[in-house]
Amino acid sequence: MVQIKSLANQTAIYGTTTILGRLLNYLLVPLHVYIFTTPSVYGIVGEMYAYVALLLVLLTYGMETAFFRFSETEPDKNRVFGTAITSLLTTTSVFILLGLVFSQNIADILHYSNYPQYIRWFVIIVGLDVISTIPFARLRANNKPFLFAGIKITTIIINVFFNVFFLWFCPFMINHEISTSLFTVIYNPEIGVGYIFISNLIASIVQTILLFFTCKEVRPIFDKILLKKMFIYAFPLLILGLAGIVNETIDRIMIKNLSSNDITIAMHNLGVYSACFKIGVIMNLFIQAFRYSAEPFFFSLYKQKDAKQGYSLVMTCFVIVCTFIFLATMMYIDFVKYFVSENYREALPVVPIILIAYMFLGICFNLSIWYKLTGQTKYGAYITVGGAVITLLVNWIFIPIIGYTAAAWGHLITYTAMATASYLIGQKFYPIPYDLKKIGFYIALALLLFALSYFIIPFDVFGEYNFIAKIIINTLILLIYTAIIVKKEYKMVKSKL
Repeated sequence: MVQIKSLANQTAIYGTTTILGRLLNYLLVPLHVYIFTTPSVYGIVGEMYAYVALLLVLLTYGMETAFFRFSETEPDKNRVFGTAITSLLTTTSVFILLGLVFSQNIADILHYSNYPQYIRWFVIIVGLDVISTIPFARLRANNKPFLFAGIKITTIIINVFFNVFFLWFCPFMINHEISTSLFTVIYNPEIGVGYIFISNLIASIVQTILLFFTCKEVRPIFDKILLKKMFIYAFPLLILGLAGIVNETIDRIMIKNLSSNDITIAMHNLGVYSACFKIGVIMNLFIQAFRYSAEPFFFSLYKQKDAKQGYSLVMTCFVIVCTFIFLATMMYIDFVKYFVSENYREALPVVPIILIAYMFLGICFNLSIWYKLTGQTKYGAYITVGGAVITLLVNWIFIPIIGYTAAAWGHLITYTAMATASYLIGQKFYPIPYDLKKIGFYIALALLLFALSYFIIPFDVFGEYNFIAKIIINTLILLIYTAIIVKKEYKMVKSKL
């Protein structure tokens, strides 16, 4: 329980940062969808950031996790840092150069021939973010969560500021004829959605500068032999990461290419799906906060004799929080839906599917600790590649039939299959006594209560009081679930504390 308390403290710091940061970024989604009321325009944002996610994994090639692993085993941490950062700087420089040179060709392939600047901006954004991964990892490894948090929050605030400045403030000033001559120089309405990318670029530049100052006292030492060891360890993680990001983002690319032969309709589908998908990512707020502190924690707990019991307890607590987030979101979906403008709400049925899918993704992360600790990372790659195959097949077969809803189901089917495979294989190599009965109970109960509210209770019989009745009844459902959790877990927590 001492280790669990330590994890809770770290999660609180990283979690506050992550949740606050993500909330600030999520506030941009309503800004974007209420300003760009045509979903096909917002579809550009969904597609471009899908490519960013793929490139970030490819260009970091598992070095972040390798840095954590070798920082624990190598006596000279500066040598580990120097080797990792030098490797990333070299490969990223080549990427930026090629991306800038062939930006028009890439724009042509993506059907953005008139906007090659999008490609140039994103090439630089991706490059800077890749270079930033190791300095951020160093802060986490050195237990400097507040410095980590400060840089993250500063970067996000800058991004939010310039989004608001370009997309709302400048048009407001021009429309109201306030300092028009000044703002017409700063703002060009033809750039439109491009200001989202420009704001991201400015934030990435500032982030890189701030991280440089955290590392300026370090004298990096490059070690070819160490780099080879890190590559051997990281290569399966690269495959794992690529397959994982395919599971996460390829649906946006496939929706554009498979949901309709009409590019306008396809981009509309991509736009509404991307916007409502953001609602489902509420679950990911907690998962990301948990992940930042859990990975170093899991490695350090490995040395303790009761490590397996700790991993089991963490999994149970994790599922409890996730099921509560799912139920709370869906019980108040009538409020949550205003997160996106009316033109995007046709895709709201994907939200519960995405929420549950993300929960299983988080379960996969918890389960992945067995192959990271034992060095059997190849199995992680096998599992995730298998998941990528499922994702591609589900999307390829069903998007042309049922549209973007297939993409949401693809996430759920894939992550459920991956979690099942990881558990079964992991129990052979590093058996952990997960409380499957309790975990299954909480998941089943949350789904049952959701189904009761969504499919069974006839709220329409309340007539003009339908909305009020729905909120009251759904609140009672959530309170019942909370009471059940408290009753089942109180004695256990009290005995451990």
